[in-house]
Amino acid sequence: MLASPAPAGDLAFVTSQNADMVTLVETATGTVLARTPVPGKPAPVAYDPVMGRAYVIAADTGRLFVLDEEGVVRDSLDLGEGAFGLATAVDGGLFVTDWFGARLIHLDRDLQKVWEVPTGAAPAGVAASADGQWVATADRDADAVSIFDARSGALLHRIGTAGAHPFGITWHEGRFWTADVQGDTVSVIDPVSGSLTGQVPTGSHPYAVAFTGGRGFVTNQYDGTLTVFDPASLDVLAEVPVGDYPEGISALPDGTAVAVANWDSDTLAVVNAESLAITAEIDMPSGPRAFGQFTGRQVSP
Repeated sequence: MLASPAPAGDLAFVTSQNADMVTLVETATGTVLARTPVPGKPAPVAYDPVMGRAYVIAADTGRLFVLDEEGVVRDSLDLGEGAFGLATAVDGGLFVTDWFGARLIHLDRDLQKVWEVPTGAAPAGVAASADGQWVATADRDADAVSIFDARSGALLHRIGTAGAHPFGITWHEGRFWTADVQGDTVSVIDPVSGSLTGQVPTGSHPYAVAFTGGRGFVTNQYDGTLTVFDPASLDVLAEVPVGDYPEGISALPDGTAVAVANWDSDTLAVVNAESLAITAEIDMPSGPRAFGQFTGRQVSP
């Protein structure tokens, strides 16, 4: 490990799909705290530090697993084959996309269904606004984003993306941002007007987007790089080699770096947001994917 010192209690839950494993990492030091077997090819993940939970879905079965901050499985729920994208809600609940069923499900903190609504075809990623007002799905096969009222599930807008097959979706500074995996673009969506307001060119097959240090970062699967851009001007600032087939990406809690799961390298790479240097590479079990917000800072009891 080559990581710089950082406050303790900053955690990452990294799903390794090929290995049927979730690795819990203390990101300040790169220390692996636990490796938890999760059957069924875990891929999507969402960490909620306020609730002290990480949610993981087994992609092959659609079973939801709930882990505590020691990496212990505390609960599970069968959501059916097709359950995929995950995002936490401000009230401690959870949003889940159903790829095969073309729907979005809202669960409360007790994993009871609050509502479910139809989406566009093959919803992949899901993201909620920081204020709890909106939730949006990246509808891959519809080449669109669906925006809903997060409280009621009412459909507010359905907007075509700039590029084909939006996959990852992220909320940042009042807008939704999608990685359009077959369009080599990032689409910028305004939830108020329900319109496409901009786009960013990326490398080949972008997968997910994260923001930190005043910059946006996109994983480019086929190029093994990050596209770094200015969220205000949408100008591309750099292309950074990061590893083989990068997929999941999440900002570290202190705002200094992003963590990137490299599927073919079997590593978690930490990239400094300012220098763009790789400051740490942590070995992972086979096939780390970590699709979702997988980092956060533990909240003291």
